[in-house]
Amino acid sequence: MTHTDARAPQTPALDSSPTGRRLPLLDVLRGAAILGTLMTNVWIFTGPGGEWGALESGSSELSFGSLAGAVEGTFSVLANGKFLSLLTILFGVGLAIQYASAARRGQPWPGRYRWRALFLFGEGTVHFVLVFAWDVLMGYAVTALLVAWLLTRSERAQRRVMWWAAGIHLTVIGLLTAALTLAGTDDSDTGGDTGGGVSREVVDLYAHGSYPDQIAFRLENAVALRMEPVLTFFLLIFLFLLGVRLFRAGAFGADETGRRLRSRLLLWGLGLGLPLNVAATLAGPDLFLMARYGTAPLLALGYIGLIGALMDRVRRPGPLMTGLTSVGRTALSGYVLQNVLCVLVSYGIGLGLAERLGDTGPWWVVGLWAAVCAVLMVGSTLWLRRFSTGPLEAVQKWALRH
Repeated sequence: MTHTDARAPQTPALDSSPTGRRLPLLDVLRGAAILGTLMTNVWIFTGPGGEWGALESGSSELSFGSLAGAVEGTFSVLANGKFLSLLTILFGVGLAIQYASAARRGQPWPGRYRWRALFLFGEGTVHFVLVFAWDVLMGYAVTALLVAWLLTRSERAQRRVMWWAAGIHLTVIGLLTAALTLAGTDDSDTGGDTGGGVSREVVDLYAHGSYPDQIAFRLENAVALRMEPVLTFFLLIFLFLLGVRLFRAGAFGADETGRRLRSRLLLWGLGLGLPLNVAATLAGPDLFLMARYGTAPLLALGYIGLIGALMDRVRRPGPLMTGLTSVGRTALSGYVLQNVLCVLVSYGIGLGLAERLGDTGPWWVVGLWAAVCAVLMVGSTLWLRRFSTGPLEAVQKWALRH
């Protein structure tokens, strides 16, 4: 009988770097994923009603006829759901690396990893309550507990779960998309208004309300605000296991195998994923779920191939690659910090620029994203000159040692 706490099999390391050294591409990809998620989240912070406003008007139609609409639409095509999918894949890669490390050392698995996942859930809960309602850490923690157990099963069992999860997810998203389309048709037939505006009370809460009031609002509406990880649970399982498979296949290595696999990801991910995402975005709000949760993962795979191809051609890393690597090495701290900075800049508890500049067009939003990215890249680079890990990563390590 197989026991989930059995020792990891004594097989050669699954890491494409058998010595256990860091794979440079993974750090760059992780840094790009952290800054890329902000390309989507920055519009949440700066929109009317903040986090709840995104829930009420998140599927509102983008108008590409204006410059402002074109800018926001471009951000949506390139980022909405794509970097979130990339980050999820990389989390699966990280899980596979830790499993491989346990295999090399003959340590039990999942073993102490359970505590790491539970601690991540606690961190995500604090982040959700105090900072950002669209937190991803809680969902990752729950998924990690399941996938960690799946790694003790056979490769065949893992593949079966992976593709079943993909099928269930696409079925759910397809049914919800069909329901949205029918609802939109009914509204147009009856002359109804689908709405899309945000209630004045919520707008005032984020523009002028106190910090305790915002925390209370998140807690009161926690069920609705936590629906995304529930809706995408099977997608998370699929992407975690996809990350495990890509890692084991050597897709992130610096050898010929890695370059060949990344070339395929580039060809299929961009060649098929980009036009599908453009089409889903241009189709309007009825395909919002399909664009964010259906076609986005395909383009995320293209980003792995693209970033990998660019890195293969770089002989000496410049400031951009150094910054992305530093953000990738401090990913948890960077993820939380970028959200804290956007809260302080956008909401009324800080500078309140979301209300003050709300009618000035999209350029200040783009500028905010660029400024926060610069702060994270420079700040993480300087931090790592003195410390080996990010501040939150250090807290996690300290807590798990005690």
